[in-house]
Amino acid sequence: MTSTRREHARDQAVRAAVEQGLLSAAEPVVALLDTAGIRASAAALTSAFAAVTDAPVLHAFAVKACPLVPVLRLLHEAGLGVEVASPGELALARAAGVPPARTVLDSPAKTPAELRQALALGIAVNADNLQELARIDALVASAPTASPLGVRVNPQVGAGTIGALSTATATSKFGVALRDAGAREAVVQAYLDRPWLTRLHTHTGSQGIPLALMAQGVREAYELAEEINTKAGRQQIDTVDIGGGLPVNFASDEETPTHAEYAALLAATAPGLFDGRYALVTEFGRSLLAKHGTVLARVEYTKTSGGRPIAVTHAGVQVATRTVYAPESWPLRILAYDSEGRPRTGEPLVQDVAGPACFAGDLLCTGQALPLLRPGDVVAVPDTGAYYFAHHYAYNSLPRPAVHGFTPTDAGGVAFTTVRRAQTLDEIVAESGGERPDALVRQPLRESVPGAPMEP
Repeated sequence: MTSTRREHARDQAVRAAVEQGLLSAAEPVVALLDTAGIRASAAALTSAFAAVTDAPVLHAFAVKACPLVPVLRLLHEAGLGVEVASPGELALARAAGVPPARTVLDSPAKTPAELRQALALGIAVNADNLQELARIDALVASAPTASPLGVRVNPQVGAGTIGALSTATATSKFGVALRDAGAREAVVQAYLDRPWLTRLHTHTGSQGIPLALMAQGVREAYELAEEINTKAGRQQIDTVDIGGGLPVNFASDEETPTHAEYAALLAATAPGLFDGRYALVTEFGRSLLAKHGTVLARVEYTKTSGGRPIAVTHAGVQVATRTVYAPESWPLRILAYDSEGRPRTGEPLVQDVAGPACFAGDLLCTGQALPLLRPGDVVAVPDTGAYYFAHHYAYNSLPRPAVHGFTPTDAGGVAFTTVRRAQTLDEIVAESGGERPDALVRQPLRESVPGAPMEP
């Protein structure tokens, strides 16, 4: 999808959202998803890997990037599977109709119940550590399973520019650290002792990780797979899960890097992994969804402080948590529209765009040059389709915004469909203990006894 097409589709959607009342004084913040754009990204990913290998590839979308059931169903219909990392994410995937055979479970803290459920369903499981592998030993011995099983390894190749998203550092909490003393030998022996271990998993990180570092991590995993297969005297490992992590360009509408560029780099860095002997699993998330989501918010007030114009809007920390708390790592663009949803024109003026939460740091941007915003205008925050509005942060008990998918119509307009409706005030009260307001002030029915069940 070209940046021109993306910009045109977004402009049309903003105008239509205002005209159709999706964004209004009564509902001053909404989120939009470009359905055609999501389909195009899924197709581009599939094509990118089909161009470098004839082996089967399961593209398992990382549910954490956009945990919305209709999005998971759309991607499933586009041929993708899912990667889940919690019981909640698995429940979302199952609600979307994704079959167990196209589901992968990753997590550094799987409980016995989670593992038991996954093995019973036949979901692929990547053990994060050797203690977890011992737990799986007992479960496999007690009941047969169709689950493909593997181990996650940390190649310890280094960090990118965002430490919190760098998962292949010397002290990362994820996987078995291959360069620690004796660790590689222990992993190899674990496979030789368990003929049913047929997968190997690695993931170097995501935003801020250079492609070359990601490719180096994949090559390390491939070399380990070759070592294990050689010592086993057969191809015991038949599938390598290379994780995801393709970074996203937040500076413009250009989609760079692309999945095709990354696939080509991988094939050049570890050619043996793509010669048809190994099936592959990928776990991309942000790179599939980010460019296709936009937050819209009405400007409620404008003011000047210290000579700096400030536009106060209804979108802030509740929908852009990472940007508000770590703006240097997660800067976002702001686009200005007038009250009718048309791109605002005028001489750019440096100004801040603030959110509604009651703390000084609730800012979508500082010092960004925009046409001067006015009350009633609309700001659009592009590139927010992953890890933004789908991950609500309930500061000040601000409600979750509605999410709408949009597609162009044959008549040149825009059609919307609701992905998630806006949260109501009654729902906020209910999830905050509203059904038991006297729970802490009434007299207990009986004295607490150790081991006795608590009052419901």
